[in-house]
Amino acid sequence: MTYSQWQDVLDSDALAVAKQLEELLPGPLHTLGLDGVRQFAAPTPPPRTTQVLSVEDRTISGVADGGNVSVPVRIYQPDRTTRAGALLYIHGGGFTVGSLDGVDELCRIIADEACCVVVSVDYRLAPEHPFPAAITDVRAAYDWLRANAAELGVAPSQLAVGGDSAGGGLAASLCLDLRRRGIAQPVMQLLVYPAVDDQFTRPSWTDFKDAPLLDAETAQWFWRQYVGDSPADLDELAVPMKAGSLAGLARAHIATAEVDPLRDDGEAYAAGLHEAGVAVRRQRYTGMFHGFFPEVQTYAKSRRAVLDACESLQLAFRLGPATTFGQTPSRPHTDAMSGVVEFGGHTA
Repeated sequence: MTYSQWQDVLDSDALAVAKQLEELLPGPLHTLGLDGVRQFAAPTPPPRTTQVLSVEDRTISGVADGGNVSVPVRIYQPDRTTRAGALLYIHGGGFTVGSLDGVDELCRIIADEACCVVVSVDYRLAPEHPFPAAITDVRAAYDWLRANAAELGVAPSQLAVGGDSAGGGLAASLCLDLRRRGIAQPVMQLLVYPAVDDQFTRPSWTDFKDAPLLDAETAQWFWRQYVGDSPADLDELAVPMKAGSLAGLARAHIATAEVDPLRDDGEAYAAGLHEAGVAVRRQRYTGMFHGFFPEVQTYAKSRRAVLDACESLQLAFRLGPATTFGQTPSRPHTDAMSGVVEFGGHTA
């Protein structure tokens, strides 16, 4: 589908980018092959315009799945006298591409607007490192953050996790992993158009199969790089939607893009959390397609979405942990005017 066929659907900023993508890409993104996809997805990072107190690159050591792992992270300290908490941020990229630099400006904005430390994770990428390498690295990074929160100026009980696309799926998987290990949930999970299911059957997979940038075939190609061609035996740590129950998980802010094959999966996950008694704030950004969230200097709605996420983070840090392990929070209320399920002040 050409960009002109989206003129009545896409936001003006998104339409302009869709036109550029049509000129740059000869066909679906995955047809470039692995090296081509990585080359295409590695443009010059956006300018760093948001000032923070400090940015530090570290390589942390951890133990996961019985082995030692070393995980590069980038730590952003806000220029504030106090820190509300810390966010572990997990970049997107179909489990196959992406880097710390690609979300650098995004992490700076979150640190500044949410008044929190941000720890950005550079996990191992597929297909060289398929499942469970990525979630192993994310688990090790979160365990390190819990153990070293005081050094960063925050309480271990004031941690959040989040990510976009594949990173959103990994954030959801991390919360399920914490529940499995009997470790307290973070105060919030920020899931931006998350990759949470491998069935590809909900209507958005058909309605937006030719969406700009991430078409349905390319999205499925990314999944295959991560889990291979025979994923039937995968559990919730690879595919969060396979969880038998979503009860007792962290409150969630879930953002989706209107023109995105993954849209209905993310919204179904939000509904599942809500039905399980988890407080959820769900927002769909009309006229946008997959990948818009970190592009704060390209889309006006990207900055709006980031500020919305920061607002939820601020609220979650104020509310503190929603539950102890094994407890189910009280049901949130629904904002009937907006159709958005909001955190309830009673959730804590």
